[in-house]
Amino acid sequence: MNILVLNGSPAGKNSITLQTTEYLQACGLMESCRILDVGQRIKAMEKDFREAGELLVQADLILFVYPVYTFLVPSQLHRFIELIKEKNIDLSGKYAAQITTSKHFYDMTVHRFIEDNCHDLGLKYIGGLSADMDDLLHEKGQQEARDFFSFVLWNMDHGTYKHNWIRESTKERHKATVQGINTMTRKGTAAVVYDDDPDSPDTYLQAMLERFRNRTSLNCQMINLREFPFAGGCLGCFHCAVDGTCVYKDGFDTYLRENINSADAVIYAFRIQDHSMGSRFKMYDDRQFCNGHRTVTMGKPVGYLVDGILSEEENLRTVIEARAEVGGNFLAGIACDEDAPDQAIDQLADTIEYAVNHNYQQPKNFYGVGGLKIFRDLIWQMQGLMKEDHRFYKEHGFYDFPQKKKGMIVAMYVVSSLMNNKTLKKKIPVNMTEGMLMPYKAVIEKTRKNKG
Repeated sequence: MNILVLNGSPAGKNSITLQTTEYLQACGLMESCRILDVGQRIKAMEKDFREAGELLVQADLILFVYPVYTFLVPSQLHRFIELIKEKNIDLSGKYAAQITTSKHFYDMTVHRFIEDNCHDLGLKYIGGLSADMDDLLHEKGQQEARDFFSFVLWNMDHGTYKHNWIRESTKERHKATVQGINTMTRKGTAAVVYDDDPDSPDTYLQAMLERFRNRTSLNCQMINLREFPFAGGCLGCFHCAVDGTCVYKDGFDTYLRENINSADAVIYAFRIQDHSMGSRFKMYDDRQFCNGHRTVTMGKPVGYLVDGILSEEENLRTVIEARAEVGGNFLAGIACDEDAPDQAIDQLADTIEYAVNHNYQQPKNFYGVGGLKIFRDLIWQMQGLMKEDHRFYKEHGFYDFPQKKKGMIVAMYVVSSLMNNKTLKKKIPVNMTEGMLMPYKAVIEKTRKNKG
């Protein structure tokens, strides 16, 4: 397999983001790849694009690797994408993915930018790894990098990728066909939560549910919200924040724990109503008031079956992504009855299974990281009232207040003092870059030795 790494960092070989690809090579997951230093060589490429064009055409997988600069990619990588389009390079049918490093500030907008451009170019976009700057220096970050690239390879092996509903949709609904029941040995569980009126003549959602259930080898527990006797919507009384129980006595707390939160994965299925999931789904969400703060299902994959024209609902798609991110859930996919629902449902079922069987998770993006920090500060201040949340946050180490990192603060003062020294100022840029890369190089070298 030919892998082309588009290194979008102006730092070239000294890019911190690029160290992740070197680590993957050291692990043996990415043994054969070519690196094109787009960030450093863009001026030359504007004059002569032949080499870059040939490498792009030869690639099976194009991997965009870059630091996040002000909501989007560095301008050099942006220009490179323009050049691909200007030169009419045919990349249709090839796979694409991306790796970024940042402090998770609006990393979701840059990932969407690359995803949208991949669809423009006819690429089969798989997904992205949004890593923090120093994730690679820790075992958790290393594991996430390995898991991500293994997921990329699995997608390529199975011919799956993310569909872009806006660009691919015909804005027409297509009823899913119901295939034969999966006879494989069923293992693992999926809670399939849906809102459906059994007397409705609209059978689109039911067909989607049936196809998913027949495709997957997970044991599906079908949960129709219409059948649960909700006593009412959330009152915002904070009773659950104190002792973890709801003021309503309709048994929703127990039902949620035993029938939904206990599953290995959760699938949500609904018809688009008033640009949302409908009031009953909103009641279900609201009644999990504390789960918005203490995410009891974090680490579990989620997926969506959507009946309606999702391509016209940008806000709803944002809510779906943010809902998963804040909850700490891997969004395995959204299957909609636009364009090719059968393919989308099958892909969602297969991806959910992969995530369950491999315990696959991805680092949070800005939605997840930012949301957690907001709730972290809120719970810390209100710990006297929100006792259950406070206990949960302490247990999971969420109180990672930046001001506690005194060593980092002192180190930055030292670096600032050195940079203000006129004698050292000319030498520092090179030495500083090398110093920043040293711990990453140590991780990569250690990995190579362990593999050997």
